[in-house]
Amino acid sequence: MEQTLASAQYFLFLTFTIISLTRPSPTFEAMALTSTRLVIKVVHRDSIHSPYYSKNDNVTNRVERAMKSSILRFTYFQRKVRRSLPDPDFQADILPSVDGSMLFMNISIGQPPVPQFTVMDTGSSLLWIQCLPCKRCSKQFGPIFDPEKSSTYAYLSCNSQFCHYAPRGRCNLLNQCEYNQIYVHGDPSVGILAREQLIFKTSDEGSIAIPDVIFGCSQENGNFKDRQISGVLGLGFKKLSLAAQLGSNFSYCIGSVFDPNYSHNKLILGNGAVLQGDSTPLEVIDGQYYVTLEGISVGEKRLTIDSSIFKRKMWKKSGVIIDSGSATTWLVQQGFEALRNEVQSLLDMWLTRFWYNAWALCYMGTINQDLVGFPAVTFHFARGADLVLDTESLFVQIQPYAFCMAVLPSYAGGDNITTLSLIGLLAQQNYNIAYDIYGKALSFQRIDCELLDD
Repeated sequence: MEQTLASAQYFLFLTFTIISLTRPSPTFEAMALTSTRLVIKVVHRDSIHSPYYSKNDNVTNRVERAMKSSILRFTYFQRKVRRSLPDPDFQADILPSVDGSMLFMNISIGQPPVPQFTVMDTGSSLLWIQCLPCKRCSKQFGPIFDPEKSSTYAYLSCNSQFCHYAPRGRCNLLNQCEYNQIYVHGDPSVGILAREQLIFKTSDEGSIAIPDVIFGCSQENGNFKDRQISGVLGLGFKKLSLAAQLGSNFSYCIGSVFDPNYSHNKLILGNGAVLQGDSTPLEVIDGQYYVTLEGISVGEKRLTIDSSIFKRKMWKKSGVIIDSGSATTWLVQQGFEALRNEVQSLLDMWLTRFWYNAWALCYMGTINQDLVGFPAVTFHFARGADLVLDTESLFVQIQPYAFCMAVLPSYAGGDNITTLSLIGLLAQQNYNIAYDIYGKALSFQRIDCELLDD
């Protein structure tokens, strides 16, 4: 009994401790994650620092790609939350793709370390990486991880408690815990759960290793249309997510979303995450993050909106999700129409409408020149927390000569039943968004992301 207890204590020590590796450069420091401020670079899909960057892309290409991705993503959330009762077999997430994802992270896995360029996603929870041997593997930048060559790799047996949390988990003939991550479109990602060392590149060009992270070693990776995905780092809060495993808070700061030269986007892991600014209650439901939106103002004018339309009902068909994977914000009909009507009343007097699609409110002109002096729009959350959107966060330049409001009605997602709303990444840009998981709070701090490097 004492030996078993000692083993369990040792396991917990390893799980929550960052170890040091003997290597001349970069150095890995030994420290507890709970007291560490681990600052990790985040790369936008269209950044010049992204391997997917194309200098032939223009603003129209980038925005159209983001808009299409946002519609697909919101449709997924609608499909997921409209189910009245929990369904253990409904593990579907959004099909990962280069064009359908916005934020990526450079990590390495194993010993010796193998670099990977993974999707960062707060809307999903499973961390998985492509592994050899592969039945079907997507083409990726850099080598595919070979677990047989890593001295720190260990698969999870079927009697592991974590095997119970695997998406559509089952035991194979080798007593390995298999998972089957299905997607809304395309074939699933299939593999085995394992433990491995993850290495993060920090903002100061150093690196830090975290041992014994549970991940999906994916050997069959679905019908991914662009065949370039190496893995997904889920920051949702189901049992197998990285945030849940580390038992830590996290925050991210994203600067100008459509500026390819911006290089200060970052994720901060551990209890050193910056939890400053306005704070509002945070609920974690089925791995997603819910907040309580109470109202919207345009300038000093508080719009006439019944705050109950944003409340999450017990049967999970409504509420407000905050998400890092959708560029646009989505509002339930009454909230959207109140905001749209007020914006129209201000802009129709001097700008000409532009047709983009049936839902978007668009005008001829440019944001920088034609919206000088336009009042800020404020989203008011419970406990007095405010998220203030300037013109660069409320509107998006879809053509060199036309812009649209980056807020869409929830019915544009194709579901007239759910009353779900979603706060997208454009609304969050130039803020540090901090997730205090155990304190059940979300903080908004308006800041230049470059200041968080220190």
